[in-house]
Amino acid sequence: MVNNRMPLLELIHKAGMERDVDFLREGVRALAQALMELEVSEKTGGGRYERSESRTTSRNGYRERSWDTRVGTIDLQIPKLRQGSYFPSLLEPRRRAERALVSVVQEAYVHGVSTRKVDELVRALGIGGVSKSEVSRICSELDEEVERFRNRPLESAYLYLWLDAT
Repeated sequence: MVNNRMPLLELIHKAGMERDVDFLREGVRALAQALMELEVSEKTGGGRYERSESRTTSRNGYRERSWDTRVGTIDLQIPKLRQGSYFPSLLEPRRRAERALVSVVQEAYVHGVSTRKVDELVRALGIGGVSKSEVSRICSELDEEVERFRNRPLESAYLYLWLDAT
């Protein structure tokens, strides 16, 4: 495993001495990278540059991916493998944004906020912005959930059924 103590100490020193506003974003990035390195080491059967009999494959560089979080956009370096594939457990396939950010967009949609205002809200959070089509795609998931809830079967006996037309 790679020794990441010095960059982490530099990061802590930078936050303590200079009051850097990007400290939290860098902290999330450093933790995400460390988690991915541990997962890849476990999957390959050995650490980086480590030779062992239990190794099943080796690393083959990195690929870049942007990840939109509550602390802003984080550029991640996702490890690649020579044989097989690896996808980090902290990310969701085919999604750039973390689940909490998606919830913020959906909450804004529920309250009737326009897609332009949602884009401004996301930019205020320090993220590059969300297109109107992306907002629509995110909110269509919410529509599907509501529709699934509305059409679910009522499976037990109910003495009273209260209907509220909203």
